Amino acid sequence: MPDPHKLRHHKHLRCFARWLDHPGLWHLNRRSAAGAIAVGLFMAWIPVPFQMVLAAGAAIIWRVNIPISVATVWLTNPVTMPALFYLAYYVGRLLLGLPPVEFSPVLSWSWLTSVMETIGKPFLLGCVVMALVSSVVGYLLVQGGWRYSVRLRYRQRLRRRGLMQP
Repeated sequence: MPDPHKLRHHKHLRCFARWLDHPGLWHLNRRSAAGAIAVGLFMAWIPVPFQMVLAAGAAIIWRVNIPISVATVWLTNPVTMPALFYLAYYVGRLLLGLPPVEFSPVLSWSWLTSVMETIGKPFLLGCVVMALVSSVVGYLLVQGGWRYSVRLRYRQRLRRRGLMQP
């Protein structure tokens, strides 16, 4: 984890120092971790090249753990991105009731602009839907898992002390 003191005094981040002082941005607790997962999963579905910056900014706004939110964005990486973004297109297409569009990828700006005219709406709708669903599910899973873990450790302590039957 980066040292918060060094980040606050870094020459490029000094202007953000007052926002980087909040302890929730660096500490690990249930609220901060669950919120960071939600932020990271949401930003992972935004189809732009600077998702980590968006995740860090959203983590600062919602005062959740920055490193977790930035790391969670890597759900969409060069290996997983084609499958996940196809899933987003598929979901958007189903929601809009559109027939599938055949296309073969070519890495050029003209291909990208032409294909976005045909699949842009379902793709972007799918990205928004997947962002919302995955962030809510991620938040609830972390909250529930954390609570379960705390309850389990509490029961184990009671058993060790002989205050609870096995």
